[in-house]
Amino acid sequence: MFGLSIDHIVILLLAGLFILGPERLPEAARWVATGLKRAREFAAGTKAQLETELGPEYHELRKPLQELQSLRIGSPRAAVTRYLLDDAPASPVSAPVPAPVPLRANERPPVDPDAT
Repeated sequence: MFGLSIDHIVILLLAGLFILGPERLPEAARWVATGLKRAREFAAGTKAQLETELGPEYHELRKPLQELQSLRIGSPRAAVTRYLLDDAPASPVSAPVPAPVPLRANERPPVDPDAT
């Protein structure tokens, strides 16, 4: 729901409990649920009305929106490749990772001060 994880929802509920108090929280939850239900009904009604009025042209209007949605998903490189070259995104080619070299006797390992 809205990209929220269970943790976020629990935190929002706890914040609502502290802000509104236990007396007003159920009423606020009902108000939010009613508002969401009305918004969904409005969106569904609008979609149905557009489909009936536009007919097959409605699906043609949705194609660019679906293409934009497909561009939003994925890496920027894949999106640009798909958009400019009208091609499937190329699989990323990674350089081979060299094998680790064992330390010599009494040799200290390298230290990264940013990582510690």
